[in-house]
Amino acid sequence: MIQLDGVGVRFYFDRHLKVLTPVGARLRPVGSTKWGVRRVSFESAGGEGIALIGPSGSGKTTILRLLARVYWPDEGRVLIRGRVASLLSIDAGLLALLTGRENALLLGVLGGLSRQASRGALESVRERSRLGDSFDQPVSTYSQGMRARLALAVAAETEPQILLLDEVHEALDHEFRAVLQERAREIVQAGGTVIAAGHDHPMLARLCGRALWLQDGAVRGDGSFDEIQSRYLEAVRAETPALVGETRTTDG
Repeated sequence: MIQLDGVGVRFYFDRHLKVLTPVGARLRPVGSTKWGVRRVSFESAGGEGIALIGPSGSGKTTILRLLARVYWPDEGRVLIRGRVASLLSIDAGLLALLTGRENALLLGVLGGLSRQASRGALESVRERSRLGDSFDQPVSTYSQGMRARLALAVAAETEPQILLLDEVHEALDHEFRAVLQERAREIVQAGGTVIAAGHDHPMLARLCGRALWLQDGAVRGDGSFDEIQSRYLEAVRAETPALVGETRTTDG
């Protein structure tokens, strides 16, 4: 189960516009603040895929980081019940100088497995990731897609009930996108939840039946994927001519 009730996250900046952590904000002068998201509320009882759509900077990543417990709310309440696996960045948790095998062991432990269980899952991770001999090569030699494969394979071993994806799926090749789609289907059918953010709407449509439209840190729409996508794209089209016209006027 996932429940967000009136949630807000505030970012603190110093006078050089560098982000301060909450601890840093207490120790150093704060130049300005900005709400990343505010008064966001939604819930899921499981058994569904939810897409977060909206322009860059609308709050999609902030919501995912809240659910992954990377951020804590400055206002409101977040309630999560279930094992969470999060792929919020292709490079998140990966150490470039270590091999894929060594990274898999580390990520497994960080994902909640015991050291013994993580070590026992290594061959399964190797097969799931389809990295072959590259599994024992340094991650610094990997492409973005290979890194995403490794992270996804480790996440699958933790048997998550909630899977969070932040544009990571967009780095996967066609073959492995099908693997991700099947894994997401399994989680949803087992009563879990998949929440994915990105700009590849056809891929999101294959993963999710529901969508949240985020704009300026607030939820503008919540409903079926087709309905919310249509409303979002209509708003984008309505704004685009005005933006083009302003650009032409300025250039003139």
